[in-house]
Amino acid sequence: MIYSHEHMSLDLSGPKNDPDCRLNDFEATRTELLDLQKKGVDSIIELTARGMGRDVVFLKRLSEETGMRIHAATGYYKVPFLPPEVEQLPVERLAGIMVSEIVDGIMTDSEQGPDGAPVNSGIRAKVIGEIGTSLNTVLPLEEKVFRAACLAHQETGIPISTHTTLGTMGAEQLEIFGEYNIDLSRVVIGHTDLANDFDYIEKLADCGVYIAFDTIGKISYLPEETRVSFIKRLVGKGHQDRILMSVDITRLSHLKSRGGIGYSYLIDTFIPMLYEAGLSESTVDLFMDKNPKSIFGDV
Repeated sequence: MIYSHEHMSLDLSGPKNDPDCRLNDFEATRTELLDLQKKGVDSIIELTARGMGRDVVFLKRLSEETGMRIHAATGYYKVPFLPPEVEQLPVERLAGIMVSEIVDGIMTDSEQGPDGAPVNSGIRAKVIGEIGTSLNTVLPLEEKVFRAACLAHQETGIPISTHTTLGTMGAEQLEIFGEYNIDLSRVVIGHTDLANDFDYIEKLADCGVYIAFDTIGKISYLPEETRVSFIKRLVGKGHQDRILMSVDITRLSHLKSRGGIGYSYLIDTFIPMLYEAGLSESTVDLFMDKNPKSIFGDV
């Protein structure tokens, strides 16, 4: 099984003014990944972009110590989490940075060469994401990132995974992709479940994108019964080959050792709910294996 939208090392604590948003507990995360592996998960798409506290050395160590395949991302998130380069550099330069991280590998400050300069981690980004838009609007710098991502995608062909704030602006994201003739079967629209609007979600799926139910377990935003209902209705409409699932751990308090739901909540709690609602194992296998492989490749 493959988790399609996760974070292992993340730091949004500055703009949020909340130390809980500094996700960096290696041992707790390692323990949870070993548990996930026993339950059949062997790959994770890790969508921490530039400016979000991405630490590929952390990811590399996790992968080595657990055997879990963890795939890093490139790109930029959303306002107010964008590094200064997003404002300072033209679209083409931002695209070039993404292409370099895809083709040549991600440079890291946490490991330095003899001259003190960053060194290449040897890890190549496998996805552009998560690139995001704000609540009910696409801010100019966010649109700039989307245009840069389109250029990087055109050059490399790797998939794009987006962030929608509470599910909003998915259609507007598709409009930008349309300007660049992006193949929408290479795009994941994230957090669409949080829109709490089935007709809207169905329209996105009709466009051919992948629909991410990737905030599973965050019931303060949306009841699980609603997610189950939406997924079942999408399957009934023939969109079972466009659904992805994940839990999107973003805080220390989300970890099991800190009293949270943990990464395994999807396996332990939510998937049994899908079975109880009448979905088959082969259908759930699409969400957790075949669909992720279809867009992300042999991960």
